[in-house]
Amino acid sequence: MSTDAPDDRPTAEQTPEAPEPRPEPAGGASRAGAGVRTGVAKLGWTRREPGSRRFPRITRSIARPEGGGRAAAGDAPAPARQWPMLLVLSLVGLGLILTAFDVTRVGTLLIGVALLVGAGLRWWLPSVGMLAVRSRFTDLVTYSVLGVVIVVLALMQQPSPWLELPFLDRTLHFTVD
Repeated sequence: MSTDAPDDRPTAEQTPEAPEPRPEPAGGASRAGAGVRTGVAKLGWTRREPGSRRFPRITRSIARPEGGGRAAAGDAPAPARQWPMLLVLSLVGLGLILTAFDVTRVGTLLIGVALLVGAGLRWWLPSVGMLAVRSRFTDLVTYSVLGVVIVVLALMQQPSPWLELPFLDRTLHFTVD
């Protein structure tokens, strides 16, 4: 090998320098302590005004879902602030325990009912805390569809189903045969 070959590495003049950090937006330092997110001002992203419910024209971070506020006052203990989510999780946990103890039909039925309770809470309450995942419409559709499907499947569970739907029975036998 020859050592006379040119080196392909960039020289000091050709090396690009790291970009300079963005300046903080006007008023960002004073609002950083009072704002919702402190890191947003440092990155130069647009922010909502503290009292505004309108979203920025260009969203660069995750917006809080509608109704995602606390279900109780801010000075209340954490379980009281998140009681809708704790109610749904307690029902699902009880359903899982029943399923583990071989009471599968009642356990899965309780899991489906828990999702339907979550949909009802999401619809009737203005703020449901962590039960709000996306928009109210999306949460309602998701909780309701999953809840109804789980309840129907729990009622159709073999042996001796509590609910018989003949068209689903024919579909099952057609796909198995």
